[in-house]
Amino acid sequence: MSIKNWKYSETRKPQIAKLNLKYESMYKEDIKVVDCTVRDGGLMNKWQFSDEFVKGVYDACVEAGVDYMEIGYISSEKAFSRNEVGPWKFCADKDLRRIVGENNTKLKLSAMADIGRIDLDDIPMAADSAIDMMRVACYVHQMDKAVELAHHCMDKGYETTINLMAVSKVNERDLEEALSDVARSRVPIIYLVDSFGSMYCETTQYLLKKYQEALPDKEIGIHAHNNMQLAMSNTITALMGGATYLDATLLGMGRGAGNCPIEILIAFLKNPKYRLLPLLKAIQEQVLPWNKKIDWGYHVPYLITGALNEHPRSAMAWMDSEKKDDFVSFMKEMHDYELLE
Repeated sequence: MSIKNWKYSETRKPQIAKLNLKYESMYKEDIKVVDCTVRDGGLMNKWQFSDEFVKGVYDACVEAGVDYMEIGYISSEKAFSRNEVGPWKFCADKDLRRIVGENNTKLKLSAMADIGRIDLDDIPMAADSAIDMMRVACYVHQMDKAVELAHHCMDKGYETTINLMAVSKVNERDLEEALSDVARSRVPIIYLVDSFGSMYCETTQYLLKKYQEALPDKEIGIHAHNNMQLAMSNTITALMGGATYLDATLLGMGRGAGNCPIEILIAFLKNPKYRLLPLLKAIQEQVLPWNKKIDWGYHVPYLITGALNEHPRSAMAWMDSEKKDDFVSFMKEMHDYELLE
């Protein structure tokens, strides 16, 4: 961004100019911040959050000016049992209303639908739901089904995105075919998802450009994981490259290594429509107690799976074992030991 847009003192401006750096404005009117604390954080505790917790996150998002709150998954009760998972795996309207009432706020609510875990009939009409946006998550071989589900949601009145997961594992030809399917669809938003926390800034730049070239009429979102401490960096890289939907969570709460911390993102954006203090309050009162019960965030086993571009499930299992601090053994288990010499 230009020097005049930075809130540095006059004496700092010559120093900045000497660096010969080109900045893009952090203030962009079309940015949407999406809080995923309950949905992604629920992957660590089977969505067993109290109403107090969910209401605390909701109130914080409202007061902080966050654009969307992803309050959980929408799933078929044929696929999951309420005896095993909490209500935020289903996002039934009766549960939503208990938290948000009529949601007479500027905050929009979203829910995620996984291909194969939801029936079309499980999705109510938008007019009868507290949910505003349905985010359809899929793998590359499921893109045709994702487009069908997204269109179904749009026809029922929802805003809709497609979140293409594990893109770091997808080969070029398959990715191009998937993006071509999206290009022909009515779906207006597609997400670049670093499911394994394995992407570097250069990867983010490359894939973002590829998405934009294939989908010139679509908006792009970014959902980053923090296995290699790059979730915030990759989110900023995507933002500077033109991504408009930015996912983040309170204190980075999310599966495995967690996500881009929303409090850091909001502090970075310096956008007057967002407020930091309500988020810090929710972290202090709601999130920190969970931080003492479950291990999310940066840990070496998550680094290892991220560096190897592997799903974090093995690291999560290791973190739940008595060997959680035996990083060397985990590395050997994940990798051919002969190659480590």
